[in-house]
Amino acid sequence: MGSITRKFANTITTDGKINVVDASIENADLANSSITINGQSVSLGGSTTISTIDRPTITSTSIAIDPSTGTTFSLAGTNFQSVPKVELISSTGAITVASSVTYNSSTSLTVGTNLAAGDYFIRVENNDGGAVRSSSAILHSSIAPAWQTSAGSLGTIAAGATQSFTLLAYDDSSGPITQYSLQSGSLPGGFTLSGDSSIGSISGTETGSTATTTYTFTIRATDDDSQTTDREFSITVTHGASGGGQFN
Repeated sequence: MGSITRKFANTITTDGKINVVDASIENADLANSSITINGQSVSLGGSTTISTIDRPTITSTSIAIDPSTGTTFSLAGTNFQSVPKVELISSTGAITVASSVTYNSSTSLTVGTNLAAGDYFIRVENNDGGAVRSSSAILHSSIAPAWQTSAGSLGTIAAGATQSFTLLAYDDSSGPITQYSLQSGSLPGGFTLSGDSSIGSISGTETGSTATTTYTFTIRATDDDSQTTDREFSITVTHGASGGGQFN
């Protein structure tokens, strides 16, 4: 380094121009100079080591737990240290510190808590001060869907008849049931399952049976927090006069 600019000694000429003189300092004049990096004084021409922090990240996108109940959940991410501090932050800004944190690995934590119903951001802070907060409220404290349709028989239909049966479930926050799905068993031939926003439907025109048959199946209701509740139902298809056209 040949020179460094310093405060100018200036003169102003009659025509308004500025003449700059003596605008540099030689290296010899900087022998005892230094700069400060991260609170550490470093001589010019010297060197220092700057430490960096591997901040944690959160890769989990949606977690559901039961409200007002002591429970644990798994949290996925990167650069977790043993053992970080975990905070659950509600939409009002209220902060709940996790009751327990188990370090499984640098990518996995098991977090214990007891939260009122609601949605929460998650903040993780390592011992070295590196921290991260989820970009959205990924923790949902809510109960699984509650079935309103009683388990058991949905009704009886005559072979070849056209009919629709209604299924009804709700989630705890009056949010939608996003899906009804067949988990096991089978529907009568010609019938399909559909529906969302709480109301489901099993409908169609019966085909395929040759004798009175009871079809037993399990339907799963899934809410907008990806929580599920299963329930078993049945539909009986009759042949001949007895029982034909009967509905419960």
